[in-house]
Amino acid sequence: MIGKVLRGVRVQGLLRYLYGPGVNGEHHDPHIVAGFGDAAALDPVVGTDGRRDFRHLEGVLTQPLALLGERNYRKPVWHCAVRAAPEDPVLTDGQWAQIAAEIMHRTGMAPAGDVDAVRWIAVRHADDHVHIVATLARPDGIRPEVWNDGYRVRDACRVVEQQFGLRSTAPADRTAARRPKRGETEKAVRRGQPVPSRTLLRQKVQTAAAGADSEREFFGRLRADGVLVRQRFSQRTAGELTGYAVAVPGDVNADGQPVWYGGGKLAAELTLPKLRHRWAGADSSVRDSSAIRRLNGRHLSPRTKQAMLRTTVRRAADEARTATEFLDQLQDCGLLVKVRYSQQVSGQITGYAVALPTEPADEEPAWYSVSRLADDLSLTRLQQRWASPTAHHVPSTGHNDLTTEERQAFYDDAARAAAYATAQIRRHLAINPYAVQDACWAASDALHTAAQATGNQHLRRAAHTYDRAARAPYGRLPQPTPAGNALRTAARLLALTGSAQNQATQSALMLVANLITLLDTIAELRRLQSRQAQADAARKAAAQVREVGLADPANRSQPNAQAAVPSQARLAMAAFPNPWAPLPMTSGRPAPPSPSAPPRPGRQRR
Repeated sequence: MIGKVLRGVRVQGLLRYLYGPGVNGEHHDPHIVAGFGDAAALDPVVGTDGRRDFRHLEGVLTQPLALLGERNYRKPVWHCAVRAAPEDPVLTDGQWAQIAAEIMHRTGMAPAGDVDAVRWIAVRHADDHVHIVATLARPDGIRPEVWNDGYRVRDACRVVEQQFGLRSTAPADRTAARRPKRGETEKAVRRGQPVPSRTLLRQKVQTAAAGADSEREFFGRLRADGVLVRQRFSQRTAGELTGYAVAVPGDVNADGQPVWYGGGKLAAELTLPKLRHRWAGADSSVRDSSAIRRLNGRHLSPRTKQAMLRTTVRRAADEARTATEFLDQLQDCGLLVKVRYSQQVSGQITGYAVALPTEPADEEPAWYSVSRLADDLSLTRLQQRWASPTAHHVPSTGHNDLTTEERQAFYDDAARAAAYATAQIRRHLAINPYAVQDACWAASDALHTAAQATGNQHLRRAAHTYDRAARAPYGRLPQPTPAGNALRTAARLLALTGSAQNQATQSALMLVANLITLLDTIAELRRLQSRQAQADAARKAAAQVREVGLADPANRSQPNAQAAVPSQARLAMAAFPNPWAPLPMTSGRPAPPSPSAPPRPGRQRR
């Protein structure tokens, strides 16, 4: 059972709508089933002309509002529509009366036995729902408190579900994303959009946040995806970024201005402070020890580390104009930087080396000098480029700098990270199911970037379906864990691979298999936590990932869809270091084995 709370100014128009035929003539036999007094006495009488007389009902409902005067709410009419599920049995008027009384009691507006409670009625004009109407003023001159009334209505509905054996619904734990309003949905239909602008923007912002490692890259990804971005700066501290809003090009209001949505209006975890928590405080003055490090060298092969460092350093070099700015951007991106100074000139920087953070933090990182990354990234070459105003350099997008082998290594390490997270969640299933919330949250990032990297519609639907299963209740931010950091690193890897134009077919297949296992494990975790709505979301997302075919367009066009679904035998073939069956041909030659999983030497007989 679902209850939706609305607020209005005039009770007269609402009563006439409830007793009218409805927009499409769906209102039948409207009558009052419960109220602050006798239901039969409150029901408007029908005159000789067949019309109802609302004057008495309107008068008794609005009379307490005159006692409050200027202390009235700006919208003093409280309206709650309560609807049962389609599969629920048809309830009687007496049962709906009990439901309405329970809601008014739990919201605190009309507690049982309070003679000075607000005046209210419950109108039924269909089999599956009623409308509760109340005026927010008590006859004793006290204004009732309606703070968080929607959550109290949700609690009352769950009590009613158990009392009458109705379909069980989720609690109001704020794990669901904000739904588009009715006007937004109708506007999308008029414009021919597949989804409302709010939903489309939430999907784009989630994908951009999952693939970025700083505010600068986040906003750059949004603009590259065709999203309008408006940044909000502090009025007290010059240059301090405090928030942002996004809009869809062409989606305008009556004045012709873009319809902006703040990050918090899309989802609770998309506010700028919470995004900064993801990025370890990049581009922010807040850098606490609990912040999540996006880049992490654990579970990555040497080839992947080198490619990640090269693409990150190249992007920082494209955005910087001085050596100091360049080194600061490297640190903002989460890299460890070691600077080499001249032995002849004091304070002169002659070179640098970079490394990815490690877990645990006291472990010695693997340092890479610039000579191991690329010749054009040496500090001398970079300084020459920055000093020359005529030098023309095409900025790198990251993925166009990757070789086929490096892209395949990215997929291999992302699959390994998903398997590691699955193992960690299974380890905590019986011990402490609440200790791996961070991994559940980070799994959403991996799904979003995997969908973008492969271009697969099933993965894209799975990422949006899983959205609810990822969130912690009441908007809490989970403490970072190694499993969550591994999945965030996997998301970053997939974002760096670029579009679906890659040849890592077998590695993508193994990634899909590990994502299926991960989602099934998270569904079991949510079930043990008694969060049925989140368990259903994870289970449905796993079913959608199972529909993913191979990335090869030739396989997508097969008439038999089952041929593209990963089977256990094919997954085992892809997982084996030296596959015993031929791999797909890449540019006329077999794809090389994964560099991140070298074959083990065979055991010699003695």
